[in-house]
Amino acid sequence: MELTTTHGYRQLLQQISDTYTQGRVQAVQAVNTRLIETYWQVGRHIVEFEQAGQLRAEYGKALVQNLAADLSLRHGRGFSRSNLIRFRQFYLAYPKSATLSHQLTWSHMVELLKIDDALERGFYEQQTLRERWSVRELIRQKESALFLRLAASKDKAGILQLAAQGQIVEQPADLLREPYVFEFLKIPEPYRISETRLETVLCDHLQPFLLELGKGFTFVGRQYRVTINNSHHKVDLVFYHRILRCFVLIDLKLGDVQHYDIGQMNLYLGYFTNEENTEGDNPPIGIILSRHKDELLVEYATYGMSSQLFVQKYQLYLPDREALRRELELSLREVEP
Repeated sequence: MELTTTHGYRQLLQQISDTYTQGRVQAVQAVNTRLIETYWQVGRHIVEFEQAGQLRAEYGKALVQNLAADLSLRHGRGFSRSNLIRFRQFYLAYPKSATLSHQLTWSHMVELLKIDDALERGFYEQQTLRERWSVRELIRQKESALFLRLAASKDKAGILQLAAQGQIVEQPADLLREPYVFEFLKIPEPYRISETRLETVLCDHLQPFLLELGKGFTFVGRQYRVTINNSHHKVDLVFYHRILRCFVLIDLKLGDVQHYDIGQMNLYLGYFTNEENTEGDNPPIGIILSRHKDELLVEYATYGMSSQLFVQKYQLYLPDREALRRELELSLREVEP
């Protein structure tokens, strides 16, 4: 028997491989931690020098430019003017080093520092940590104005909590976003697309679709058959939510949602509760996604129905950030007695 085919050798090979992989990960993490701390210290030195008044006012604007030139001569790349400005901004945004998260890379921090509003920046920082977003995912969520969309439906206390903790999923309503944004499909406006085609392209772009839905979603299937008394129905998309431990049923509508669409979703919820749920599953959640929503019709059509049924809007292009920001500012404004 050859040595390489023995169980002991294969076990040794796996142990060495695992140790090497873990060591590389830890080394990268250690380098990232030191890098973050170093950039923070550089920013602190610049700010403290400025605050101590150690240069005449007319030379203030030239400080970073001079530092960039001299440090580049000493250390080479890494000390460009734009980098030094970021290091300074980094310290000003996080004046206490204890608040720094070493789980984020410098590339993450650069994207966060581009956000002027502290509440908004705090949300994206917490959400990046909570959902382990890559830099690319963080950029996409910033561009889709996720914080502003989530904050739009909350009161002042809810907005402040969202900024400090990120989005915590504890109940069905915590899953919702208004509107859902599917700009990653790259369907130009005006568009002509069928519900079937929309469903298909969403499944073709499952990764960004799951990112838009939020943490905890796992894909179960499309056109999921529901059979009642030999009558067949199909749910457009079915997911399972790992955190809430329940099925999430999604139906797509191109036009306005009608009362019978809501009744149909309620039927699906009843079916999944009785036929698909197993021990430990919570009641299913139904979400009807539509381009338009008549709030009054939805209110009356859902009267007395399950609180697990929601009608939400979606759009195929990025939202108007400034309009959302104005709504946020109104929500945060103190109400005078």
